[in-house]
Amino acid sequence: MTIRLPKGIKDNLRFLSVEVDSQVADLQNFFSIPTTAMARRILDRSGYAYNLKTRIHTSCVNRLATGKTDNTQKLTLRGVEMVATDLERVTGLIRDCLREMEYVDEVQHVLANQYIAMLEKVRSGIGLVGPALEANDASLALSIGELETQLERAYKRVFKNYVGQLGKGKQNTKDLVRGLFVAHTIRQMGEALLQISEAIISANIGQPMNRERYHSLQSLVSELETENEAIQVAPIAETRSGSAISGLSSSAGDSYFAIFKEGLKRKVKEEREGVQSWHEIYPGLAPKILSYKKRGQSAALLIEHLPGFTFERILLNESEPLLDETLQQLGRTLRSVWQETHTEKPVQAGFMGQLDKRITDVYKIHPEFESSKSSLCGVKLISYNDLVHRAARMEARLPAPFSVYIHGDFNVDNIIYDPLERRIHFIDLHRSCYMDYVQDVSVFMVSNYRLQILDAPLRKRILKLALDFYQLVRRFARKMGDDTFEIRLALGLARSFATSTRFILDKSLARSMYLRSRYLLEKVVATELENAGRFKLPIKEIFND
Repeated sequence: MTIRLPKGIKDNLRFLSVEVDSQVADLQNFFSIPTTAMARRILDRSGYAYNLKTRIHTSCVNRLATGKTDNTQKLTLRGVEMVATDLERVTGLIRDCLREMEYVDEVQHVLANQYIAMLEKVRSGIGLVGPALEANDASLALSIGELETQLERAYKRVFKNYVGQLGKGKQNTKDLVRGLFVAHTIRQMGEALLQISEAIISANIGQPMNRERYHSLQSLVSELETENEAIQVAPIAETRSGSAISGLSSSAGDSYFAIFKEGLKRKVKEEREGVQSWHEIYPGLAPKILSYKKRGQSAALLIEHLPGFTFERILLNESEPLLDETLQQLGRTLRSVWQETHTEKPVQAGFMGQLDKRITDVYKIHPEFESSKSSLCGVKLISYNDLVHRAARMEARLPAPFSVYIHGDFNVDNIIYDPLERRIHFIDLHRSCYMDYVQDVSVFMVSNYRLQILDAPLRKRILKLALDFYQLVRRFARKMGDDTFEIRLALGLARSFATSTRFILDKSLARSMYLRSRYLLEKVVATELENAGRFKLPIKEIFND
């Protein structure tokens, strides 16, 4: 499939590629025969490349502003913007090379021939930009990116040469250092080529895609693709840790049949192990792993796509009867999991320790929460940090009487309900472990509250759900003889209310959550340890706006 660019954008991109190639060629000529005239010729042309880049950016922005572009066209236009930016960046690096050479006394001291060879690779990459973009050719785009690796190897050889000469105590130290800076600058041109490569691949795939991610996707998809049926890829989400999540569908169908997840090897490995552990401990809840690949420091998973809706979607968009049904099925599933995985070993969730680790990030977004000295009607208030530390000392003496296997990141968007099969499924399982079940309970309740919904009836529905879920879990706690459930839940909610604010810029909502966290901590620290079993969580006050 070819990419149809508007003629103005296509023409300016062609002019920009030719201009950048011409400037790289002039730099090669300068290294071959250094003259002031050649240096001046290059420096005087800096404005032309910049103007071409600006024209391309303006044209892309104007196209996007019309609102008549689909997602593929939007990504293509943004890709072209990035290509233009990185092409113009190469001209800036050319000027940097010349500025370094200005301070070289004896040109024979620098490795000019090796620079010329490195620049030839840069030119070959620039020559592929137009064909790769116009033909939407991922193989050509990959070839552009691979030049970065070749330039890196060439730079290492130059670096070794210069360091060797410097180690011998040569008199031309200044020239050698400047020469090393030049080599490093040409190396950066390789980084620009890599960025161009990834921008073209992203336009080809239809979603943001780096080289490692593309190789992983290609490797996994090749195992599924047949001659008669191509695989379509669509972006679904980007996690906060940087992992990419995409849906895979066949050209013959609209629905996804698999989920592709790529990211740091450690993160993806944790996800894989989490899914496998659920299959061993409680089969049927987690999706199946279709394939797993690792490459360098990254890895990728192909996971079964589960039918149904996320709990969040059901809560916000579906009927009241379906929401009630989903909550009941969730309650049955949790009780079954907790009973099946129940162990008599007491466990500490460490809610205050979790909060203490994240509170610095909270203060970076909301510095007003950090006040250490405050008072109300002349009465001095204890600082939030001191409240956390006091609560931590109390929490250390309040272990959960038993442990169960928990999800570990029990947000509303990590729960899937299939109405046809009437089954609950869990996804995003990299934090699963044996722990206090209150960890999942508190995360779920706050993930409902923090949904940034202003519609009053829907807000009332969200808060009612939190209360109903609390009642459901409290009955389980009573049945299990868990006397300290409510005070531990207060600590868990305090933790989740506070730490969630680092993802919320709405000052009103963030402050509401912070004050609820503070209120809960104050009630906990005001409770005598021997009365912990009689602690009553003010659930209605906490979850009613």
